[in-house]
Parts: sequence; C-alpha cells; structure tokens
Amino acid sequence: MDGDIGWGGLAASLVLVAVAVTLSLWRRLGLEGSMVWASARALVQLLLVGAALKLLLEPDVPLAWSWLWVVAMLLFAAETVRRRAREVRGLFPLALAAFGVAAVVSLGVLFGLGVFEVDTRTLIPLAGMMVGNSLSATVLVARRVHDELRDQRDEVEARLALGQPSVEAARPYVRRALRTALVPQIETTKAVGLVFLPGAMTGLILAGVEPLDAVRVQAAVMYLVLGSAATTTTVMALGVSRRLFTRDHRLVRLERPAGA
Repeated sequence: MDGDIGWGGLAASLVLVAVAVTLSLWRRLGLEGSMVWASARALVQLLLVGAALKLLLEPDVPLAWSWLWVVAMLLFAAETVRRRAREVRGLFPLALAAFGVAAVVSLGVLFGLGVFEVDTRTLIPLAGMMVGNSLSATVLVARRVHDELRDQRDEVEARLALGQPSVEAARPYVRRALRTALVPQIETTKAVGLVFLPGAMTGLILAGVEPLDAVRVQAAVMYLVLGSAATTTTVMALGVSRRLFTRDHRLVRLERPAGA
C-alpha cells in the first residue's frame, strides 16, 4: 500500500476538523477557534519540521546538527515544565536534568545495545518520542509532590518532629505522586494492541511496512516511552522534594498558586 496520501488527501482529511468544529458549534462548547488554531498550528509546525529533517537527512550533513536538535528539544521541554508548574520555584534546571538523565539512559540503551543505528532518521524521532511522552507526567509529578507536601504539612512536620530526616518524611508523598504520574502510561502500555494501535505502528503499516516489522519497532518505542517517563518523573519527584526542605530538614513555606 502506498503511504503517500498527497496534498489532495491531506486537504480531504480536513473534513474531520470540520466535523469537530461542527460538533463544537452544535453543543455550544466554544472550542471552534481553538480547534482551527490547533489544527493550523500543528500543520505549520509539522511542515517546518519536515523541511528541517529533509535538510538534515542529506548525506553530507554532520550528525552533530541532529544532536543539537535533541539539545533544543530538552531545553524547550524544561522551559515548558517550568511554565506549567510555576508554583515550584527554580524548576528549569531540575527539569533539564530530568530530561537529560532520561535521554542518556533511554537513548544510551537503544543505541548502545544496537537496537537502532545512530543516525538522523532514528535519533530525532526517538528523542521526540522520549520528550513528548514524558512531558505531561513530569509536569504532573512536580505539581503533585508540591501539593502533597503542602496539603499534608502537619503530617510531614510530625514526622520531622519524631526525628525522621526530610527524605524519610517526604517518602510516602513522593511515592503517591509518582504513582499518580506513572499509572496512566502503564495503563496505556497494557492496552497497546488490544484497545488501540499506536501512532508509530499505524504509520509504518500505512507506509507499507510488514506488520511484524512494525510491531517490533512499536514495542521498542513503547519501552522507550515507559522507561523515559519513569526516569524523568523519578528524578523530578526526588529533586522537587529535596528543594522543598531546608538543609536542616525543615519544610519550607508552600503557597497555593494564584487562582487556585
């Protein structure tokens, strides 16, 4: 099967956006403008990425440019986490460290063990999958650790008064935040193949790749996503927890975000 749908096919698929807009109008959801803007923005961004990838895939382009792209992804992801979890101060360097550790671990395994060859065609998409699928969980765990320690302040301070160090006093709340952040990804992983076919596998099959070949690639990608999400959330949770205590094991004052 030819996976090239052409510009006409792409234009025809916009009918689905029209369906979504129509349903929003019918139910008076007020989301029509957001739907149109999101669809247009996604198309422009994808076209720009596609054009950039086409340049990077030229035989004489050094791989270093692809690694710079990965660094830009990590910086953008860290800034996104900082903006979405403003109640946690000084979050940018911690978020950057979390994504950096995940990149070293996940890409190190996939490339170091020879699962994929290191080139532009694999490096940028895999790094994008790693960052994109870890982003929401990383934001969630940062906010949950902060909120858990703030809302359970009396319990935390009671643990500290009994002589527990800050790491021990915060442990149950960090564990709860990590479970909240990771359970959705675990459930998604369990449902792959039975409930839905994920994007990478669907794209490969539509492009004409043999189904079993597509399955192997998709399985490796799912393991990448699960491992990177677990890594980023763990580094983030431990880092945020450490930041919320002073050096002499006292819980700092935690404010509710504006409008909460």
